[in-house]
Formats: sequence, structure tokens, C-alpha cells
Amino acid sequence: MEISLLGLDSLRDYLCEVYGPNTEILRVVEMASGKEKRGDDLKGFGYGIPYLIEISVSGDVKKVVLETIRPSEFGHEHFSDRAQILLWQHSAFNKLPRHVKSIDVGAFTIKGTLKSLGDCKELFILTEYVEGKPYYMDLDDIKVRGGLTSLDVERCLALSDYLVEVHSVKGAGFESLYIRRVRELIGHGECIMGLIDSYPPGLDYADEKTLMDIERKCLEWRWRLKKKAYRCARVHGDFHPWNILFREGTDFTVLDRSRGEWGEPADDLAAMTINYIFYSLQAYGEFRNPFRRLFEIFWENYLDKTGDEEILTVIQPYYAWRGLVIASPIWYPNLTKETRIKIFNFIKNMLEVEKVDVKSIMKNL
Repeated sequence: MEISLLGLDSLRDYLCEVYGPNTEILRVVEMASGKEKRGDDLKGFGYGIPYLIEISVSGDVKKVVLETIRPSEFGHEHFSDRAQILLWQHSAFNKLPRHVKSIDVGAFTIKGTLKSLGDCKELFILTEYVEGKPYYMDLDDIKVRGGLTSLDVERCLALSDYLVEVHSVKGAGFESLYIRRVRELIGHGECIMGLIDSYPPGLDYADEKTLMDIERKCLEWRWRLKKKAYRCARVHGDFHPWNILFREGTDFTVLDRSRGEWGEPADDLAAMTINYIFYSLQAYGEFRNPFRRLFEIFWENYLDKTGDEEILTVIQPYYAWRGLVIASPIWYPNLTKETRIKIFNFIKNMLEVEKVDVKSIMKNL
């Protein structure tokens, strides 16, 4: 596998950006084989292969090494994984005595050129602007109103239908990414272990033993789920009411897709439907209508159109993760203790259930 490059001129332009205009390339050598790259050979660089580049800068001869990272199943699958490592290496190499010095970190562009990123301090993303009202504001209105309108039902169905469509694209060939997502569900800083580590000590509803038990149970679930990589599908990854903007009727846009393109569909179902439970607990101290009705509408529509009954046997640790989010004193500092206790009851009971019963979810609170 090679990275496309326009040729010697592209490499020279990049090196001139780093060293100045009086820079010339003397030779490029593939270090593993000792083969010198010339002419058309310089239209591609192999992933993970280091290249020795000898240059002249105003007559001063220098030798540098250009190297990429090979994609692999060890957390290097995505372009962003490899970027993270290289950006960190550039920032860290020069801080350790006797370490080889990093001169720059750069990128191969889709146009076949090279671009310096060595002076980056923070990265950013520039997206289009879309109008809309976050879906959580609908839930706020329902909490005040105490009942559902026809539009509330239509929007709930529209969101459920959206996940039916998203998850219809199966990830054949991406099974290793499914296993990775399950692993990250447990150990990622934004997921179960990261959330557990963020809980302050001294909470009687989330003491050390409780959190250790949750973590241990989630590890057991990982061993179940990693055997189900055939379920790999396209996912959003953070499908909750704050990441959905509605306009008129059922027209909406989603925001902030997270943690990879492929994974377990239950991730998205848990992220959305736990919020119907959350809002009901805040409003009434229990799980009941109108939020219970939205929960059931969402689930019934999804199950009817996908036929994916198996999702009810894998969603448990995803509900545990999302439960840790909504019970968090950091993310939701104004919740009552009683609400947090019920959420923790839900987390612990979910991890004991073999198959979720959508109709009797309240017994887990």
C-alpha cells in the first residue's frame, strides 16, 4: 500500500517550506531495502516504511528520515489514529534527553503534495452552519406540558426510522472495528472507565465497590460482545438529543458523529432512548408516560422495521455507559440524589439482564 505523491517536486517544495528556499534533494533511499528512489519511484511512499532523505541546505548536507505509520488493528485503523500518534511524537520527542529530534510533522494531501503541521498548537474543524432547535428542547417542553402532541410522536418515529436507515448498512469486512469499538466502550476515556474515573470519592450511591462491580460486569460483557462482530454496522456513535437539530415538522440534521464509522447499533439506541428514562425520572421520579410512551414508540418501530431482536441481548453495557453519563455529578450537577440512585439501580440491573424487556424497563429502576 502506497501514499500517492506528485513526485520529486512535491517533496522538494515541502522541504523548502521546512528548511528554506535554498534546499535541494540529493537522494531518497528506502531504508529497509537500501533501494534508492528515483523518477517515477517517487510518486509513492509505502506505509510504515522509513525513508532516508539526503538534502543540501545552502550547501550544508543534512540527512533526515521520513516515516509514516502502517494501518493495523492495534488502534491504528483510522487516519485520525495515526495522526494522533505522530502529532504527539512531534511534541514529545524533543523533551526527552538523548532522544532523536523531531524536525516536523506533516501530511500527505489528497492532491499528492506534502504539508507541514509542525507549528500546529490545536486542530479544529470547520463545518457548515445549519438552522434548527436541539431535540432536548422538545423533551423540555414535554416535561412542562405533561403530554404528547402528534408532532412529538412523528419526531420520535423519524429518529427511530433514521437509525433503521443508518444501521441498514452492514460492516462486512470491518469486524475488527466492531471488536475495537467494544474494547473502547470499556476502556476509552470518554466511555465506561473514563466516566467511572471521573466520579469523586465519597458518594454513597457510587462508592468504590459499586463502581468496581460495574466495571467488572462490563468486562464480562465485553467478552460476550466481541464474539458478535457479525453485527457490525454503520453507526452515528453519539446519537443523543443534544446532537439533533429539528426544523419544521420532522426535518432534522444530526451533529457530532463520534468514535468511528462502524460499530454496534445498540450504541445509538441506548444513547437516545435512555434520555426518555432520564427526563421521566427528573419530571416524575419514576418512568411513566409521556416519556415511557416515546421510549416504547421508538423501540417498537425500530424492532418492527429491522427485526433485530438480538439487539436486546447486547445493549446492556451501552445502557450502563450512558447511565454513567446521565448520573454524573460533573455533567449533571443539579440532579437529586434520588434520581442518581435510580439511575445506578438501572445500570446495575441492566448488567444482570440477559435480554431487555422494553415493556417492563421500569422494573430495573
